[in-house]
Amino acid sequence: MKHSLITLTTDFGSKDIYVAAMKGVIISTNPEARIIDVTHDIEPHNIAQAAFVLNMVYHYFPKEAVHMAIVDPGVGGERLGIILRAESSFFVVPNNGILSYVISDLSHKEEPASNPYQHFDQVSLRGGIEAVAITDPRFWRHPVSSTFHGRDIFAPVAAGLSLGISMYEFGEKVSSVRVFPVSRPCVDESGEVIGQVVYIDHFGNLITDIRGAVAYRSDVVIEVAGLRIEGINRYYEEGEGLMAIMGSNGYLEIALKDGRASDFTGAIVGDEVRVTATA
Repeated sequence: MKHSLITLTTDFGSKDIYVAAMKGVIISTNPEARIIDVTHDIEPHNIAQAAFVLNMVYHYFPKEAVHMAIVDPGVGGERLGIILRAESSFFVVPNNGILSYVISDLSHKEEPASNPYQHFDQVSLRGGIEAVAITDPRFWRHPVSSTFHGRDIFAPVAAGLSLGISMYEFGEKVSSVRVFPVSRPCVDESGEVIGQVVYIDHFGNLITDIRGAVAYRSDVVIEVAGLRIEGINRYYEEGEGLMAIMGSNGYLEIALKDGRASDFTGAIVGDEVRVTATA
């Protein structure tokens, strides 16, 4: 079965030839492939940012799509490339933690946890998630550059998947993949929900890791960077100044009307966000 849709997420930017080179390899292998650029503006080498973006977006694509994500500071080293299949979607990535949010969301409930962090390096796959190591050089572009596996390994493999080649043709099955600790909000003894900023978007909105039923309550006070916000607005026009709002992806966000919340607050990724009920 063909899976002709391929998405690309990288830190390559748009100035250089790298993205075009990967697309050329894909089209050369499968001229009918449809390629969608998610973003090429991930901060250089920022695996955590890429992992969050990938998890936010892949749900919107048709089942059986191939999602190729390359943020790979370890290129040329010992890390393997992998193909992972989850919820009928395929991911072609370096095994460096870039699937951490995808795997975490598929493995855990949405409610805040009593412990916000999970300290592990390798996680066993379960719940219908399968993966193989990309080890069979028959499908690679040769010669393989030690600095551009995106072009020479991942692109031809993604193209091969899009032609309907079984993922098990590309290498042996693996039972675990590398992940980093994913931020999850927790509830302290007083009932406060404690989360953190995990992403800052193009508009300067502070996207937190808080979502689910807690984030939809209006009778709350949100604290971030020493500032207090009362209540959660339904949409941007409704508020004035700094506001909390439920973002389109279901995460609690901090926004600034006609401005950038990130600049106004000085908050950065990793800063704490507290949500306290007032009633």
